[in-house]
Amino acid sequence: EAQLAESGGGVVQAGGSLRLSCVVSGFTFDENWVIGWFRQAPGKEREGVSEIATYDGGTDYADSVRSRFTISSDHAKNTVYLQMNSLKPEDTAVYYCAATFGANVVVELSKQEFDYWGQGTQVTVSS
Repeated sequence: EAQLAESGGGVVQAGGSLRLSCVVSGFTFDENWVIGWFRQAPGKEREGVSEIATYDGGTDYADSVRSRFTISSDHAKNTVYLQMNSLKPEDTAVYYCAATFGANVVVELSKQEFDYWGQGTQVTVSS
């Protein structure tokens, strides 16, 4: 059973940076997985932020974070990172790590495509 654990959230001022980590267990990055980051603000739907395919290293981003956020993976540590720069108050949300198995390339960045989820980590950006 795949398990995911996020960390790295916190409170930061607008313009600041945070790096989120997602440690996965129950599978290795040698297999064909796609790991994604999603976020959910109060009263809003959970939305896709970014994803990475463990097979070919391909990535995708939501337009709202492209050029500010960077996703990466460390196969030796079974960890996926989300480096978030130039944070804005509208980035405030609970950030979730998610995974889906069997894809060689990135999938549609939609919560319906992902089967395994972490518990989330809160990111708060103050103005």
